[in-house]
Amino acid sequence: MIGLMLVDLLDDSGWLSDEISTVAVALNCKLQRVEAVLEQLQRFEPPGIFARDLRECLALQLKDRDRLTSAMAEFLDNLELVGSGDATKLKKSCGIDGDELSALVSELRTLNPKPGEADNTIVAQAVAPDVLMRRHPDGSWIIELNPATLPRVLVNSQYFQKISREVRKREEKDYISERFQTANWLVKSLHQRATTILKVAGEIVRQQDAFFTSGVEHLRPLILRGIAEEIEMHESTVSRVTSNKYIATPRGTFELKYFFTPSIASSSGGDSYSAESVRFHIKKLIDVELSEAVLSDDKLVELLRVDGIEIARRALAKYLKSMNIASSVQRRRERMREF
Repeated sequence: MIGLMLVDLLDDSGWLSDEISTVAVALNCKLQRVEAVLEQLQRFEPPGIFARDLRECLALQLKDRDRLTSAMAEFLDNLELVGSGDATKLKKSCGIDGDELSALVSELRTLNPKPGEADNTIVAQAVAPDVLMRRHPDGSWIIELNPATLPRVLVNSQYFQKISREVRKREEKDYISERFQTANWLVKSLHQRATTILKVAGEIVRQQDAFFTSGVEHLRPLILRGIAEEIEMHESTVSRVTSNKYIATPRGTFELKYFFTPSIASSSGGDSYSAESVRFHIKKLIDVELSEAVLSDDKLVELLRVDGIEIARRALAKYLKSMNIASSVQRRRERMREF
């Protein structure tokens, strides 16, 4: 409990934002117990975390490096002189010469006064899928909307009837009637939206059945027009429905847009490959290459052609770049260093 409360006191820099005495008071325990727990937490990564001031932050990092000498400790006790640049007083206070002072200053510059910022990333929010998908006992797919993400709008007809009986003026009756019609229109529109999402998702699943059954290697090339024609809707409607909509599947949660990828020709004249499938094949070849036999771009193109994927060398280079995979020359150097 002490540790959790100290963690809550951390600011973005990795320092404690309050006195540890507040923890002792809040938990009704001795200050020595809090200090003992703090000493343990200060051994966590990154070095310098859970410091109460700048001196302690730097001292913890030096201690982690086994560089907290008596001269450095004295140097840290005079950080105000470091800030003012008073070299004469520093040398006198620490009992060191100019060369030793330069060495201490150089080492000080390698430390991080805000160790928490290195790991201060924004926490990703979990995606709430709009569509849920699961396997039916007969082998088919069950596709349904996620009720948790559906807008819940109800029209209170009883209330409408009640106030309709009480109003007398024509303009008031017209106003109430118009509001009632608008509310019904909203409910119908939301129902139509939900039906469209379900219809589009169902057609995507039907066309990408091989992906859900066998993996990304079998992801088919797919375009918005292909779905629109099958379900007899406008292409813009399919585009709008698939934007920022997610489906939870046995293979993970995907944005519906994920399943739309350009096609890559097959070298054998068969079905085309999706761009995502091509990336999978490339990564599979890269993952198994040996340090003494790193695959050149020409060799990769040749091996992909053997797998039935017809791709130009320039296109391959673009794929490697988009996947953050280094060139064959760089990979060869990196693998040689490993060995």
